[in-house]
Amino acid sequence: MFKLSKVNIVSIALIIVSFAFTIYFGYNNYQEKKQLQKDKAELFGKIEQLEQNIAKNNQIIAQREQEKAQDAMSIKQLQEQMKDALKNNQCANEYMPDNVINWMRDGKN
Repeated sequence: MFKLSKVNIVSIALIIVSFAFTIYFGYNNYQEKKQLQKDKAELFGKIEQLEQNIAKNNQIIAQREQEKAQDAMSIKQLQEQMKDALKNNQCANEYMPDNVINWMRDGKN
């Protein structure tokens, strides 16, 4: 038959151990790759959700800015109307002492 020497046995053992390590590390690499793909998909989902939240918040901000501009225009129109209404009013053009003005502002009768 075939005679095995110590060198051949050691060589075969090293090949088997090397093969086992290759399988082990290959499997670990496969598992890590799967986990990384899962983590990547999860992160992309979170990024998409954040982008949706940002778009929604930007829309709300734009709406609030538009409302604010409309309110400013309304206030300006009302001030102009009040100024126009009071320009020919004799009472509005007369001086009042500060204590009378404060009394009227406080709403005391």
